[in-house]
Amino acid sequence: MKKEKNTKKNKFIDTIKKKWLMDSSKTILLIILILAFFIGVTILVQNLKLAPIDFTEGKLFTLTDESKEKIKNIDKDINIYFVGYSNDNSTLDLARQYTKVNEKIKVQAVTSTDRPDLVEKYGIETSSEGIIVEAGSQYKVLASNDLYTYDSTTYETINVAEEKLTAAIRSVSVEKLPKVYFLNGYSSFSLSKGMQYLNMYLQNEVNEVETLDILAQAKVPEDCDTLIITSPENDFDDIATDAIINYINKGGNILWLNAAITQNKNMNNVNKVLEYYGVKPFEAGIIRETNSSKMVSGSPDLIMPDIQYTDITSKMYDSEGVIFINATKINTVDDETLKSLNVRKTELVKTSENAYFRNNFSNSVDTIQQGEEQNSFLVGAEFSKIISEEKEDTEESKVESKLIIYGENFFVSDYQLTQTTQTPMIAYRKNKDLVLNSIAYLSDREEDITVRKSSGSITYTATEQENRIILFIITVVPIIIIVVGIIVWIKRKRQK
Repeated sequence: MKKEKNTKKNKFIDTIKKKWLMDSSKTILLIILILAFFIGVTILVQNLKLAPIDFTEGKLFTLTDESKEKIKNIDKDINIYFVGYSNDNSTLDLARQYTKVNEKIKVQAVTSTDRPDLVEKYGIETSSEGIIVEAGSQYKVLASNDLYTYDSTTYETINVAEEKLTAAIRSVSVEKLPKVYFLNGYSSFSLSKGMQYLNMYLQNEVNEVETLDILAQAKVPEDCDTLIITSPENDFDDIATDAIINYINKGGNILWLNAAITQNKNMNNVNKVLEYYGVKPFEAGIIRETNSSKMVSGSPDLIMPDIQYTDITSKMYDSEGVIFINATKINTVDDETLKSLNVRKTELVKTSENAYFRNNFSNSVDTIQQGEEQNSFLVGAEFSKIISEEKEDTEESKVESKLIIYGENFFVSDYQLTQTTQTPMIAYRKNKDLVLNSIAYLSDREEDITVRKSSGSITYTATEQENRIILFIITVVPIIIIVVGIIVWIKRKRQK
C-alpha cells in the first residue's frame, strides 16, 4: 500500500516536471496560478470577515466573555458608525465582534461623504475620526483619543477600546445611568488627585460620576445611587453629618475606603456615621503579615488578604486576589448589638490568621513583637441596615441602606508600588474588580459584577518566534516559490 502511494506521488511530481516545468510558458503560467491562489485566499478571508488573530498579550482586540454577557440580551436596535475609519482598522474589527453576539447591533464604516447627515447631526469634523453609537434618540459619540488613555509617568498608551465601546452600547440601551458621587473636602484623595484611574474605570462601567461638595448643597443629591467616602482626614462638619445620615435613612448606599491612620484624632461625626452600621472607630495602626505566601516580595505591609465567597466577590473567589498596602482592621460591635441595630454583616475580605496589628510606628522589626495583636483581621465587609420594613397596609416599601467598607484606600488609587513598574495600585491583580464590583452591587447592577479585561499597552506584543513565523508566511514563502519557479524555468530553457 505504501509503495502504491509513493508511485502515485512520483507520477504527480513527474507530471509537474514534464508538463509544466519543461515549457517556459507553462512555468510562468504555474507561477501566476500560485500567486492567484494566494490572492484569492486573501480576498476570501477578508470577505468572510473572520475575527483577526490577536497576538497582543492581554487579547486587546478580542471581545471578552464579560462584554458578550453584558450586551447579548440588549433588545434595542443599535447602530455603530465608524466615521473616517479604514475597513481594516483593529477597533472596527473588534466592534464587528459585537454583531455576532447580538444581531440587534449593526456596525458600519462610513465616510463624511457617504453620510454627511451623521457628521452634521453629531458634530464630527470632516477630517477627523469618530464613532457614533446610536439607539433611537439616545446616542454616544467617541473620538479616537477616547479609546486610549496615557500613563504620564511611563508615557505608555493604554488601550481601553473594549471598555469604551461596551459602555457606550450599554449607556444608549439603558433607561437610567447609575449616579456615583465622590465626597469632596475631607480627604487628600479626589477624582482629579490620586483617584484618576478609578474615575476613568467608573465611567467606563456605565456610570455618571460627580464630585459632591456637601457643604454647598447641604444634602446628598436625590439621584445618588452610591456615595464614595475616602479616608476622612478631618472630621465631618455637622451639616455634612446630618446630610449623610439623612441619606442613609432614605436607603442610600455608601462605599467607604479607609486607609490606616497614624494617630487617633477626635472624629466624633465620622464615628457617628459609622456607628449607624455597628462599625467601631478606627484605631491607629497597620496590619502586617508573617506568612510569606500572603505578602508581596517579602514586604509585611504589602498583604494579600483572602477574598470570601459572597455575591459581591464570587467572581474573584479563588483568584489571584488583591494587594492591600498599610491596611487597617475593621472593628465591629458584637452580633447581638448588630441585631438590635437591624444590621446584617457580611465578611468580604480577611487576612490570614498569622497577621498582626502594629500601632508602634517607630518599630521597624519585621516580626511580631510582644503585646501586638495577632489575628485574622477583617479588612472588607458589607453592612446591610434595615431602616424600615415593608408595610402591606400602607403599601410602604422596605427601606434598606448598605455600607461596603474596606480598611484600605491605596489599593484603588494611582499610587505606584515601585518606580520601576510604574503601575497604579488599582491595576494590580483584582484590585479594580473589587472596587468596581462593590459599586455595581451598591448601585443595584449585579449584572456588572464580573472580572474585567486588564488594560495594556497597545504596542504589538507578539513574541520573537511569532514574528518570525508571520514574516516567513507572508513574505518569504511566496518569494521562494517565485524564485524557484524562475530558476527552474531558466535551467530548463538552457537544457533545450
